Amino acid sequence: MKTLTEWLQYQQQIHARGIDMGLDRVREVWQRMGAPRPAPMVITVGGTNGKGSTVVFLETLLRVGGMRVGAYTSPHILRYNERVRVDAVEADDAELVAAFERVEAARGDITLTYFEFGTLATFDVFARAGLEVALLEVGLGGRLDAVNIIDADCAVVVTVDLDHMEYLGPDRESIGREKAGIFRAGKPAIVGETNPPRSLLDHARDIGAQVQVLGRDFGWEPRTDALRWWHRDPDQSRYVAREEEFGTQILLAGELALEGAFQFHNAATAVAALHALGDRVHWDARALEKGRYSGHSAPLLPGRLQHLTSNPDLVVDVGHNPQAARELARWLDRHPVQGETRAVFGALADKDIEGVVAALGARIGHWYLAGLDDESPRGETVARLTARVRAVLPEVNCAGYPDIPAALAAARADASADDRIIAFGSFHVVGPVLREAAPL
Repeated sequence: MKTLTEWLQYQQQIHARGIDMGLDRVREVWQRMGAPRPAPMVITVGGTNGKGSTVVFLETLLRVGGMRVGAYTSPHILRYNERVRVDAVEADDAELVAAFERVEAARGDITLTYFEFGTLATFDVFARAGLEVALLEVGLGGRLDAVNIIDADCAVVVTVDLDHMEYLGPDRESIGREKAGIFRAGKPAIVGETNPPRSLLDHARDIGAQVQVLGRDFGWEPRTDALRWWHRDPDQSRYVAREEEFGTQILLAGELALEGAFQFHNAATAVAALHALGDRVHWDARALEKGRYSGHSAPLLPGRLQHLTSNPDLVVDVGHNPQAARELARWLDRHPVQGETRAVFGALADKDIEGVVAALGARIGHWYLAGLDDESPRGETVARLTARVRAVLPEVNCAGYPDIPAALAAARADASADDRIIAFGSFHVVGPVLREAAPL
């Protein structure tokens, strides 16, 4: 009998490559397992950024509506169990181990990647949990991602930007086509981009998906103490940009503990998905209101612009590509501090580090760089990370450290009470920082 840790180590070893795009192998094992459907209703959520937050918004709205919901997200920050939730409770080790054993018994001589193995195990856990709705976050791309063996009742693409280009293509049009692969004919296809790639919309149209686009078919408007969500009925030939012209308005929230406009986009996109499913789901439109959901002010995942400590402020963010860095830059501009902003930064070697650094530029007064080569086989070394940062910002004030805890300790030692420390660049950055600093 293997422990959970032993199973996870084993899964890292049974396939020659960590990422192997394609559905044939994972579909064959799934069929050998009896093709378990995770739930009678499935919503898949893809995109470059915002997937995890959108899943949590969906999870919250549905659970407050009284539905039994499973949520699959990745990667995890502190524990593998974070990836698999049933009614907002993480799967325990015994459940995961039992599911891994069933996957192993079915796969025979078929090799599976770490993500494929875990995805099939999640389907097994969910199928046995008596769910009403399963929310499945797409791992990479869409068309060839393991999650896509399931025909979803509704598919969401939150954002499309440049990431994983070695697998998905060199530009937004190529990447958009890959992400559109989760759409299904005759089913709602919700797009959380105001300017989506043409390839995404063309594919949705070609297969006959019921596409809805942020800013065209639905959206949100700020109010003094709330957000108002709007939706255009599909049979309208055009919309007039006044809220009374839209078919449905739902007051989302009183005080929203949401950081950044991208989170409002994610919330609006989640509402649009549930609205498109009509009376097949039950949900509470006011579930994001402060105090209405288990005493929490907002259902956000850890590590997304999360405040951990004060004096100085310590904020963590898992953003690891230029699009996420641009959102972080906008947040920094909206939330100035009296002192200096200091960054604890590490990254995977295959990420667009230069693009991330350029997006933040002079907003960062001092960079505390850490190697991630001990955290991941893909982790960038501190020497190469320093060179790549300096290639963008030749005069940058930076120093290198062997790991994230050392970089964080140095930043804390240097910071005054008026400063801010932002730790970002990877889940492999946020995890160690969360272990070092308890959240507020």
